[in-house]
Amino acid sequence: MPQSDPTSAEYSSSDRQSTAWLLRPLYGLARRLGSFILVGGVATAVQYLLLIVLVELFGVFAVTASAVAYGGAAVVSYLLNFHVTFHGRAGHRQALPRFIVVVAIGLGVNTLSFALLLLFLPYVFAQVGATLVTLVSNYLLHQYWIYRPSA
Repeated sequence: MPQSDPTSAEYSSSDRQSTAWLLRPLYGLARRLGSFILVGGVATAVQYLLLIVLVELFGVFAVTASAVAYGGAAVVSYLLNFHVTFHGRAGHRQALPRFIVVVAIGLGVNTLSFALLLLFLPYVFAQVGATLVTLVSNYLLHQYWIYRPSA
């Protein structure tokens, strides 16, 4: 017996529904990941803009400027991720304290990485390296801890 072609009339709505439940979680995960990456891009752009302005226009020491810029970007990241990426599933009372812990961890990782890379690279390239070092851990902490509702 030939398999049903999804474009044929024989491919019933029950066939489509039986596979839809498999795709829904993957679609949700892909949408959240894409949104997280977009929000991260916006927050990173804010961070780099603040870093460059603080160093070039105000003469702030690069490590200090990087830390301040990370904090400013964290505010943007929290607000956009809460409302856009994860739709506030956990609520501010739960998400904000967790986010602050993750920002503190990220700030430490960013600042330490930046300071070490600054020994070998110009400050903008050092920031690129520091950004890459924190990316994966930040996503995992956001996805599985900050915005996940308590059981």
